[in-house]
Amino acid sequence: MAEPSAAWEPVPRSRTFELVLARIEDQILAGNLSVGDRLPPERELVELLGVSRAAVREALRILEAQGVLRSRVGTGPDSGSVITAMPSDGLTQLLRLHMALANFPLDDVVEARATLERSSARLAAGHASQEDLARIREPLIRMDDEALARELFNDHDTAFHVAIAEAGGNRLMADMTVAVRNAVRRTLLTAFHRIADWEPIAARLRADHHAIYDAIAAGDVERAGDLVEQHIRSFHDDVVRKALSMPEARAAVTGTGAGPA
Repeated sequence: MAEPSAAWEPVPRSRTFELVLARIEDQILAGNLSVGDRLPPERELVELLGVSRAAVREALRILEAQGVLRSRVGTGPDSGSVITAMPSDGLTQLLRLHMALANFPLDDVVEARATLERSSARLAAGHASQEDLARIREPLIRMDDEALARELFNDHDTAFHVAIAEAGGNRLMADMTVAVRNAVRRTLLTAFHRIADWEPIAARLRADHHAIYDAIAAGDVERAGDLVEQHIRSFHDDVVRKALSMPEARAAVTGTGAGPA
């Protein structure tokens, strides 16, 4: 049930564009604006909120950059600023930048990934269609190529985990998985390149991934969740932490800590 309607009220003149953003957010949270609705014209917003046109334009520019608004030029009934559903790319970009700037401790990232991906794997085991299983299996097969460069291995590894999240049918989990993996990509590659004897590690990852896939394909909810969590935590403890503890690796790491593969 929507909250009581929020009124368009004038805002204080300090930090006006941020306060304009807050007023528009209030309208969305109150249920007065939803996907497909059109905002009042700039001139009307200026009068409703008691702010300058520059403040309104800056707020609209930010919302458009975030994927919340789509501007339609012209003077007809379809012109103006329209509320849109934030695309997955927009959400993952915001999460990725936040993670990179927040510099979360490595253990926090690992804990979040283990919890998130355990749930994703359980959902996938209970809901995955044959098409979903094919999408999960495709990067798995690509990772079986022993001549694969480490960068490509990591890309297919990411695609494998994302496909599992998408197969679970929870769009938010899938978007968060993409964001976390993209945020830690550089650090993961740093760890990968610090591993002198790469092939045994790659073989271990392949075995883990095949076991996870088999559990999902078999519909074994508990085993799928257990295997993913064990995979993330053990690889972090046994491989990534050791690789990143080397002086050369620490110097190369920026942003958030590296999660497991």
